[in-house]
Amino acid sequence: MKYKAIKGTRDILPEEMFKRRYIENIARELFERWGYLPILTPVFEQTELFVRSIGETTDIVQKEMYTFLDRKGRSLTLRPEGTAPVVRAYLENNLKDFRNPTKLYYFMPMFRYERPQKGRLREFHQIGLEVLGARGPDIDAEVISILATYFEMLRISTYEVKVNTIGCRKCRASYTKKLRRYLKDSFEKLCVDCQFRYEANPMRAFDCKNRTCHSILNKAPQITDYVCDECQRHFEGVKHFLNISGTRFTVDKRLVRGFDYYEKTTFEVVSPLLGAQSAIGAGGRYDPLIADCGGEETPGIGFAIGVERLLLQLEEENVSLNSIPPVDVYVCYLGEDLLDKALEIVFNLRERGLSVDIDYAHRSLKGQFKVADRLKAKYVVVVAPEEEKMESVKVRDMNSGEEQIVKKEELAKTLMEIIHGG
Repeated sequence: MKYKAIKGTRDILPEEMFKRRYIENIARELFERWGYLPILTPVFEQTELFVRSIGETTDIVQKEMYTFLDRKGRSLTLRPEGTAPVVRAYLENNLKDFRNPTKLYYFMPMFRYERPQKGRLREFHQIGLEVLGARGPDIDAEVISILATYFEMLRISTYEVKVNTIGCRKCRASYTKKLRRYLKDSFEKLCVDCQFRYEANPMRAFDCKNRTCHSILNKAPQITDYVCDECQRHFEGVKHFLNISGTRFTVDKRLVRGFDYYEKTTFEVVSPLLGAQSAIGAGGRYDPLIADCGGEETPGIGFAIGVERLLLQLEEENVSLNSIPPVDVYVCYLGEDLLDKALEIVFNLRERGLSVDIDYAHRSLKGQFKVADRLKAKYVVVVAPEEEKMESVKVRDMNSGEEQIVKKEELAKTLMEIIHGG
């Protein structure tokens, strides 16, 4: 029997791993420079955490969660998104006493049962950022600005930052009634999902990719006409601070988020290079969430970036990323009786901080050089009987082809100088 990766999952091979490491390192450097600290939560949580936070009637809870019973009959769910687990960790570990506001970031795998397609898998990865304990529009602008700055640091140029306000729970209630009245006459034309959303939360219909639904909603009333004065002032503040930060953005009055915990500021980064599923990263303010999860009323805002979609964007823009790094030194030996001597050199050079490899398949010297080529080795050290008699080795520059004889006692120093300048 031949085993294969489960549908919707994939193996991430070394070449891509180095690309992922690169984008994570850029994120880590940027986030920590802006005062954010790393966090990692468990892969699975109590199912109720996601039902209560994301919303019982959302597509994720209704259709996409990987939920199972453990041996004691407890319902557990593989993490479908990162915000709710971070909030749970914030409350359980009293992180507000550690730092307030609490600014966190993460790199984590997520799991959703949805139709696999390019850039969207059932096991996928997100780079996320959360701020807990800050209420003002200034922190909203910082979060959106750091997202735009990250794309700039990755040399991504084809993207657009969209922002909107969806009001708070109080002012959104009147808009929801108005939207239902508007959709009522077109109810039969809506897709099955939007017919369900009509009762549960009609605003989610704006997220629908169905063309008929999209055309119906084009003339729908806009949430921005119904937000209360407080929410409007907050949104004006967000735009003001974004202008101060120099972040380019556009206001998209139909931009909503699919989770029940969002309110006020919502935003996303989209690219025309990714087709209909154009979002690379998105987020928003979720002030009610912490209280909904059993804590004190505490404001919050955050975003998540889909790593797989980010890599697609970088590929579309032909942005060169770090691939598998070349080996500094590859040690070859002429005959297995010199293997001991070759290994002594390998371990000595590794202790000096060089990346060094050697052939454990006992190939011919010609075969060893082929391996050195595949590994893009900068230098090859050859241990051969003639040089061994003189306590020396041959060193070849694989770029120029030049060779020199070097005393073994001087080998590490010589290689450190020519590779790292000392």
